[in-house]
Amino acid sequence: MWTRRQFLRAAAVPALAQARPKPNVLLILIDDMGYADIGCFGAKDILTPNIDRLAREGTKLTDCYSNGPVCTPTRCGLMTGRYQQRFGLEWALSPGQKGYGLEPHNNTIARYLKAAGYKTAMFGKWHLGYEPEFGPNRHGFDEFYGLLSGNVDHYSHKEINNEDDWFENTTPVKAAGYSTELLRDRALRFLDANAASPFFLYLPFNSVHWPFQAPGRSDDVRQRPTWFNGSREKDYKPMLEAIDNAIGQVLAKLESKGVLDNTLIIFTNDNGGERLSDNRPFFHHKGTLWEGGIRVPGIVRWPGRVPAGAISAQACASMDFAATIADACGVEPDASQPFDGISLLPILEGKQAVKERTLFWRINRMNRKQTACRRGRWKWINDSGFDQLYDLSKDLAERKDLAYTNPKMTAELAAAYAEWESMLAKNPPPKVIA
Repeated sequence: MWTRRQFLRAAAVPALAQARPKPNVLLILIDDMGYADIGCFGAKDILTPNIDRLAREGTKLTDCYSNGPVCTPTRCGLMTGRYQQRFGLEWALSPGQKGYGLEPHNNTIARYLKAAGYKTAMFGKWHLGYEPEFGPNRHGFDEFYGLLSGNVDHYSHKEINNEDDWFENTTPVKAAGYSTELLRDRALRFLDANAASPFFLYLPFNSVHWPFQAPGRSDDVRQRPTWFNGSREKDYKPMLEAIDNAIGQVLAKLESKGVLDNTLIIFTNDNGGERLSDNRPFFHHKGTLWEGGIRVPGIVRWPGRVPAGAISAQACASMDFAATIADACGVEPDASQPFDGISLLPILEGKQAVKERTLFWRINRMNRKQTACRRGRWKWINDSGFDQLYDLSKDLAERKDLAYTNPKMTAELAAAYAEWESMLAKNPPPKVIA
């Protein structure tokens, strides 16, 4: 005969067995990688077994987009879950640009998770403000190690303007070593110290962005304009393979700590590839709104929630990852700063069907203006005043312009874009970056 205490304890077992601890989050961002530069997205010449493992054990996102065609806007969308135009961060911040950045009153996914009891850390490239007052520590990260700017020499850690740019939280530091390996080592150290508690680890490598410097060549310190010199085989390939190796070591650490399968892992890139990258099957590259400038690889791994070996054609963007992380971790955005992105979890889990999205992009610079909208299979792009329309279900390379044969869809997407711009005009950012 059971006592009342034994009965209550036994009755509670199923509920406890079903309860899962808060998921950890690992967000990996690569810099300037091409769509076809990793094995699971078609690379034949670059070996990426650890990234391929993420795809094999998770879900590939074939229709994943960066929020912008260059670094800063995408990172803004990724951190805030909102269109970067709301913050005036539409283009990459320039070397040494002072007084601009993501204002600290704006919420980020790191701040939300920190408030929910997560240990938060970022090791890598920020590029949302060149001064510590705009830096990661002001946006919810307990720990930061890396660069505030858009790029540095991978050995000297000097920016292209020859200024030092390597930080430990808000303090400039000197660091000896290859950037990818330094960031890897800090990530491993963080996991050793924090794997027992819920954590959010943001790992935005500053490679494979130029300067094109392979690991193991500490005497290969570059000066402008040699930053752009390089070979895909001798420089770019080992740079990307070094990142893959670092990811492998991080996965091994998570596994050794027994938390790998309770860690939501998201892998993506900040924009289309440049120079030495392979953007096939898409047209053009970084800095444009053609598919080659904004279509990027995406992978989500979370055993028990996200199916393994699956492929999703759900159209998504960088800002959706903040919403997805928030959903997974049970946090809600501030009502005054609602997400523009959506959580991908219900779709990836099969609870909801793939949905038609309408996504927008804008480049508005003095020397070039491009605007774009994707809805379903249709992509409208206006390049320097000319409307063009492409059916991406048949024409990924954007070679056959259908604007004149389908004026109705062209007008419909142009009108949707105009409505989006009108919304932005009603909610202008406090500062506008030219």
